[in-house]
Amino acid sequence: MTVWLITAAESEVQQRRAAAVLAALGLRPGDRIALVVPNSPEVLAVVLGAARTGIVPVLLNATLLPAEIDALIADADPSLCVRTGAELAALVEGPAERDLAPVPLCRPMHYTSGTSGRPKGVWSGVWSFDQAVAAHSDEAALWDLGPADTHLTCSPLYHSVAIRFSAQALLRGASVVLCSRFEAGAVGAAIGELGVRSAFMVPTHLQRLGSVDWSGIRLLAHAGAPCPVPLKRQLLATLPLGSVWEFYGSTEGQFTVCSPAEWTDHPGTVGRARPGRSLTVGADGQIWCQAPDFARFEYWRDPSKTADAWRGDAFTVGDVGRLDKDGFLYLDGRRDDLIISGGVNVYPAEVEHALHDVAGVEEIAVFGVADEQWGQRVCAAVVGSVAPDAIKAAAHERLAGYKRPKDVYVVDDLPRTGTGKIRRTAIAAALGLEPPA
Repeated sequence: MTVWLITAAESEVQQRRAAAVLAALGLRPGDRIALVVPNSPEVLAVVLGAARTGIVPVLLNATLLPAEIDALIADADPSLCVRTGAELAALVEGPAERDLAPVPLCRPMHYTSGTSGRPKGVWSGVWSFDQAVAAHSDEAALWDLGPADTHLTCSPLYHSVAIRFSAQALLRGASVVLCSRFEAGAVGAAIGELGVRSAFMVPTHLQRLGSVDWSGIRLLAHAGAPCPVPLKRQLLATLPLGSVWEFYGSTEGQFTVCSPAEWTDHPGTVGRARPGRSLTVGADGQIWCQAPDFARFEYWRDPSKTADAWRGDAFTVGDVGRLDKDGFLYLDGRRDDLIISGGVNVYPAEVEHALHDVAGVEEIAVFGVADEQWGQRVCAAVVGSVAPDAIKAAAHERLAGYKRPKDVYVVDDLPRTGTGKIRRTAIAAALGLEPPA
C-alpha cells in the first residue's frame, strides 16, 4: 500500500496545470473527462482542476472488468478518457497554469454501484456560480475542515464520499493523507504517524482496524453501511469526546447527519435532516428528502428513472425507514433488498439489527432465496464464530415468525462492492443457492 501526504499548495499547482492542459485539448464546461485509474494525488488534482473550470469528471472503478469499463465509458460519452498512469501524469506536468474558480463549478458524475440493476450515472450538470458557492458552503459549514486539519482518505476516489471529503479538505487549506487502498495495519499506523485529525471511513474499515492512536482525531465521519451498535458504542467510548459523527446519504445526495450526543440519546438513528433539507416518509416507508436547488440531479440520459426519483423538489433513492417524533431517521433497508415471504414484507436491515449482537457474530447479512411455497424465504449469512442454531434461537426470541431466518450460513466473508458495501443480491449466488444474476 502507498500513502501520500498531499498539501493544499502542492495540489493547487497540479490543479492549475491540469486545467491548462484540458483547455488546450479543447475541453469546455459541461464536457466530461473519464478517469479509470487508481487512487493517486494526480487523480485529486485532475478532478479539482477540471471541476473548477466546469469540466465534469467521471470517476470509474478501475478494477471492473474491461467489458464493464467499456460499457460505462460508452454510456458517459466523455471528451477525454484517462486509463493509464502516463496519461494521468501528462495532465499535471504541463508548463502552463490556468486560473481556477475558487470552488468547483460542478460535481463529479459517479455511477451507482449497480448492486440491484444496471449502474446509472448521477448527473448534476454545471452549476451557476451562486449554486457552486452554496454547494461548497453546505459542506464547509457542516464539517469545518481547515488548514489545521490533515484528512485521511482510505476509500477509492471513485466513491462519491471519498472524493467529496478529499476535495473539500484541499479547497479549505487542509492536507490529505491518501492511501492507494485500505490495509488495516498501514492505515492505523498512518493515523498516528502523520497526525491525522479528520477521516471518513465505512464501518467495514473500522471493524478491521486494530489498535489505533486516535488521540489526535477531532472528526471521524462514517457512513456507507449500517454501523453495528457494539462497534458504534466502542468508537464513542474510545475516541475523543465529540469526534464520532455519522451521516446517511447516497451517490445521488445527502440526507442526514448525526452527532455523537444525538446517537447516544437515540441509539440506532442515522440522524436528522442536514441543514437546508427536510425529510418525509411515504405510506410505503420510502424516504424522501427535500433538497436545495444545487443538489438536484438526474440519471444520465434516463428521464424515466429520473422522473421516478423526484417528487417536486424531493428525491428518493428507494431506501425505507421511519421518523420518530423528534425527526430522527431510522433505516429499515432498501426496497430493492425487500424480501416478500408469503406476501409479507421483510426488511433485511430490521432482522440484522435484531441479531447483530448475538455472541460470535462479526457481521450478518440477511437475504432472500426463491421458494416455491413462500415466494422467498428469509436466510442469513454470518461472519464469525457463531453457530447457526444460536442465530435461530435468538431470532425465535426477538422476531416474529415470518422475519426469522430459515437457513443460516457461516461464511468467511460477504460479497461486497468496491466501496465495502455488502451486495445482498449476490449472496445467494455466492453460496450456490441461485444462479448468478
